[in-house]
Amino acid sequence: MFRLSLALFLFTASRLCAQQERVDLNAIYKIKTAEFGFTAGKPNSQLADLAFHLTDLYGPRLTNSPQFRRAADWAIKQLRDWGIGNVHTEKWTAPANSPRPSWECTYFNASMVEPTYQQLIGGPQPWTPATPGSVTAEVIVPHGPDTLEEIESMRGKYTGKILLGGTGAPTPLPLPEASLVQRYTPEELAKRSAEKIRVLNPFPPSPAPSSFDAEIDKKIDEFWVRENPLAVIMSGDGMPSPVPFQGGTFLSVFRREGPPPSTTVFLAAEHYNRIARLVARNIPVKVQLEIRTAVDESFKDESFNIIGEIPGGSKKDEVVMVGAHLDSWAAGTGATDNGIGCAVIMEAMRILHGLKLPMDRTVRMALWSGEEGGVLGSKGYVKEHAADLHEKLSVYLNLDHGTGRIQGIYLRHNQSARPIFEDWFASMKDLTLGAVLIRNDEEDMPGQGSDHMSFDAAGLPAFSFLQDALDFDTRTRHTNMDTFDRIQFEDAEQMAVVVASFLYNAATRPDKLPRKE
Repeated sequence: MFRLSLALFLFTASRLCAQQERVDLNAIYKIKTAEFGFTAGKPNSQLADLAFHLTDLYGPRLTNSPQFRRAADWAIKQLRDWGIGNVHTEKWTAPANSPRPSWECTYFNASMVEPTYQQLIGGPQPWTPATPGSVTAEVIVPHGPDTLEEIESMRGKYTGKILLGGTGAPTPLPLPEASLVQRYTPEELAKRSAEKIRVLNPFPPSPAPSSFDAEIDKKIDEFWVRENPLAVIMSGDGMPSPVPFQGGTFLSVFRREGPPPSTTVFLAAEHYNRIARLVARNIPVKVQLEIRTAVDESFKDESFNIIGEIPGGSKKDEVVMVGAHLDSWAAGTGATDNGIGCAVIMEAMRILHGLKLPMDRTVRMALWSGEEGGVLGSKGYVKEHAADLHEKLSVYLNLDHGTGRIQGIYLRHNQSARPIFEDWFASMKDLTLGAVLIRNDEEDMPGQGSDHMSFDAAGLPAFSFLQDALDFDTRTRHTNMDTFDRIQFEDAEQMAVVVASFLYNAATRPDKLPRKE
């Protein structure tokens, strides 16, 4: 019995040892030194310079805009100057219902001129049409038609007016009693790490059917196009764009699949609310508005991603990928969403290339476009390279949750990858809490997510890093405050080390990472 128990113990122990990941601590130390260290009294990290170029100099980077294309040209030159291999662009074609022409706001000014003057804080909805010069008009809360009869009776009512969009009521702004900056505690992450597996529904429920039949819906769309109001004012109440409209009346004002047919402006919620309260008391309000834009329709049918590589050795045909989206929203300069993600990925590639660490697999990076319009760039890439990815991709890693330090990773229900990531994080206990979560909040928010979802939907092993939220959701994302000043560079340096270490580990482990069962 003793011999049998001993044999069983030794067998079990050997199995456990065989399953444990072999992490090259010397390589991890070199990566840390390459980022955190100093040379000739100057910091090794180049993150601040990378972020400056992507934000202050070239932001915002709306897909296909002149700023986006200038940022792309700079990133390509920078990668090539470092010696990153095979740096090139790959085009993708926009879906027929999602054109993305080159659009740039060259001038914006909004002010309330009656009953008193007030300069208004705001900005235009991306891809919105320009105004015909400076316009001044009354602001009204529209009550659009619901029937074919009302369509005719209301003809001309909104022409030449500025409409108060949404509900037309003030946006509730509760006192923010919780901290605007959020960092995870070990207790919070331990609780989330222990969450059980849920069965995913691969076919999420369809949106509730419209209350209008197809004929009336089409007529109402035509009604708003014919009415051609001067502009629609929306409340920038902190919700991620696109801000949803209430009911079906304004479906024609903002369409996810293309530019809004009416000039659409977002105002700071406090300024929107003042106008709404005045109008609600039947006090006439007039707004002066001017938007100038530069539009180039020749770019609307396609855009491009940026690809670069560090060639592998014995398994160079197999690929480890990492990505972040280069495009941004147009209100700020796209710093936390997602200029810093791009800077971190570029920095990780610079570190790995500069250290000349031998890696079996090829490490490939991607700077995506079209993420803000529905992960279009990564979808196009996965579609174009589907067969090759299914055969050769080991893993795709994504970075798109702001400027906070990496505290873990989302498994996307790929439970087989848990022990691998736990061992990788264990080698960096001094840097990260290293939580491994089976699921993430994106599963409860249809339409949300980032470029890893394009890979995951194709059955490929794709993972997104868990980061400290900081003020990403409370202050910066899709707002005019998403600027260089909100980047926390100590956190970003940690991100670069973790990303570089994960890439190195994935490129050198004996086997590719497991796929979902």
